[in-house]
Amino acid sequence: MEKAPEAFRTISEVAEDLDVPQHVLRFWEGKFSHVKPMKRAGGRRYYRPNDLELLRGIRHLLYGEGYTIKGVQRILREQGTGYVTEAGKQKALPQQAGADAETAAAPQQAAPRVPPPPPSAPQENLPATALKGSDLQILSGVLKELSAIKGMLTGGKQS
Repeated sequence: MEKAPEAFRTISEVAEDLDVPQHVLRFWEGKFSHVKPMKRAGGRRYYRPNDLELLRGIRHLLYGEGYTIKGVQRILREQGTGYVTEAGKQKALPQQAGADAETAAAPQQAAPRVPPPPPSAPQENLPATALKGSDLQILSGVLKELSAIKGMLTGGKQS
């Protein structure tokens, strides 16, 4: 029998719902002061529906968007819990209406947004664009440097 949406959840239920271990939820309680489950006698935690939504947003920002703990703390401090909750519901950060570029870009600087493709990933066929001689020389130099770095990282094995 499934619980009603407004019912309180135990830590094991929340951990299963969010697909994170229970110790991670306890860790997040220490890192995010906004996460405050109700504690009963014996220390059992009971999460309210709004706690669960906030945790879902935190999880999405950390695991889905690649933010660091400090990055999410800053978002909570600057944007509030509603912003983080919405991020968890929409599976993406909502755009701020009328926000200046610096404020809107600040949370995005917390961590890289797109992981690099694996080394064996096929290269996309991008449209060719005309490059000026100086641009071509710069890119050629960057390519040589990257190849040298790759050689150092792979121990001289280049594919």
